[in-house]
Amino acid sequence: MEIDSYQPGTPCWVDLSSPDPAAAERFYARLFGWTVVSAGEGSGGYRLCEVRDRVVAGIGPLRQEGVPAAWSTYVAVSDADATARAVRDAGGEVHVEPTDVMDEGRMAVFADPAGAVVAAWQPGRMPGAGLVDEPGALCWNELATRDPDRAREFYAAVFGWQAQAREIDGMTYTTWQLGDRVVGGMIAMGDDWPPEVPPHWSVCFAVRNCDAAAEEVRALGGAVLHGPVDIEPGRFAAVGDPQGAGFAVLSLRT
Repeated sequence: MEIDSYQPGTPCWVDLSSPDPAAAERFYARLFGWTVVSAGEGSGGYRLCEVRDRVVAGIGPLRQEGVPAAWSTYVAVSDADATARAVRDAGGEVHVEPTDVMDEGRMAVFADPAGAVVAAWQPGRMPGAGLVDEPGALCWNELATRDPDRAREFYAAVFGWQAQAREIDGMTYTTWQLGDRVVGGMIAMGDDWPPEVPPHWSVCFAVRNCDAAAEEVRALGGAVLHGPVDIEPGRFAAVGDPQGAGFAVLSLRT
């Protein structure tokens, strides 16, 4: 589905911070068929990933030495500065103060009270991903946290989300609602999660065939962490790239 604008409060962009952006470019171009191009002079080596000539994600160098490779979720906002104030008022921590990204938009990076990191994107020339819910494009964003009650309060205050819990496959799963639209999900991290895994936001990309994508991840030097398994929306696998950044792939049901 092609998208040219996002309602504030909607996840709109994802990017990868990698210790080896060139290697990441090769991996994801092979896995998803992305065309990867430079974001231009002054972008600090940031790369834009495209499907059918529409941007779907970004790849850049690590923002800080010593941190692991990771995918980040950006949520569309109308005012990044006001969002940063709302984050502080709700008990979160601003990691990167609102700053202009050339004329593309204005961004801020923060952590919720449990420590999960997420970013805000105030669009300028670029609204966000131009394609979603198609092979090679973003199809889901999900929070994993050990304090879902606090998360409900925080994200309601910052993005206006309402949490809707329901039973799926014998477990309680929470979806984030923006008005009458579902914009993401949340799972509670129980005792089965390793204690060293911090609360985090994860990203999921649509693929045509989940099993084939998982095998390709292995062949390209990545790892399959869970699955493939059948879930309500389709067939799912949690994987990692060769630099250790985790993400998921999902072949969506029609």
